[in-house]
Amino acid sequence: MRWENDVEVGSWIRDRLDPGFTTMHGVVPHGFEAYARIFHPASVRSLLGGGVVPTSDELRAMSDDEFDRTVASFRDEVVTWADTAAAFGTVLHPFAQWSRIVRTPAGEDWRHRHAPDGREFSAPIEGDLPPAILAHAAEHLVAHTTTPGEGVAGVWEGWGGLLGGYGSSGFVTLTATDDAASAHAAMLAESIHDPFNNPYQKAVWHDGILSREISEGARLELPMRDHVLFAAPPQAFADPDWVAFAPWRDPRHEQFGTPPSAQHPSLIWPADRAWILVSEIDFDSTVVAGSAALIAALCADERIEALPLAEGANLQWDADELNR
Repeated sequence: MRWENDVEVGSWIRDRLDPGFTTMHGVVPHGFEAYARIFHPASVRSLLGGGVVPTSDELRAMSDDEFDRTVASFRDEVVTWADTAAAFGTVLHPFAQWSRIVRTPAGEDWRHRHAPDGREFSAPIEGDLPPAILAHAAEHLVAHTTTPGEGVAGVWEGWGGLLGGYGSSGFVTLTATDDAASAHAAMLAESIHDPFNNPYQKAVWHDGILSREISEGARLELPMRDHVLFAAPPQAFADPDWVAFAPWRDPRHEQFGTPPSAQHPSLIWPADRAWILVSEIDFDSTVVAGSAALIAALCADERIEALPLAEGANLQWDADELNR
């Protein structure tokens, strides 16, 4: 993978998008034979001995011993949307929305909901398809392009710390022992222009994950998002360890012992434009557009929770008519 400074390779996408988010085509191009929605996995927490998982407020009210015993009994697991719907007595369908799958009353928190059986379900991560699931999907993507070794990945420019710039780098590393005061001091240390004490201080460039050349380079400008582009063969994403080879990988965390990390691309497409994968940063699912055969293969793969979508589908929060 390498930086792609010719952003015109993505201009075809812009020409096939609608303005706004009225339908999924604010971010997903028109003109493909078929579409599929891949649901990002959620998580569920239960107690080893059974019973209702306590809320955050209930945990805070516990004594230290009771808190420790309770936390030690937590069991966290990945869960599908279908299993979540079964727990709440709702229906999974192509236009399902998480807040309604988990029966969220108006004004309440849809990110963490208790099912009737006492388990706590937490919402999927938006804009991020886990590497293992992307790898499963990529097996099918690679099989439905004539250019599996040539393609493009687009990474949204707005991820914190990705790009360098004049001002704060947006990156602060804190340890488990940092308190609020030290965190605040770290944030102040990141500031390179103090308008009160140094009103005439010259602005200083702060590096991000990507080089200054890339940070100041061209972007693929789309109606809703701008992206940094990288030449990236689709077959690379069939490896769950693709993060280790991504040019936008963040090595700064690794010095503290964390595993390699990189933001999930918002866009991936092959050179022959046979399909496109779109992981919009505000979507809790990924949309794939391509041939009918590709979409059928994705939806038939039991390792991937996916359903077919019609062109023009609405994926907004109020699109779920069945689970009102």
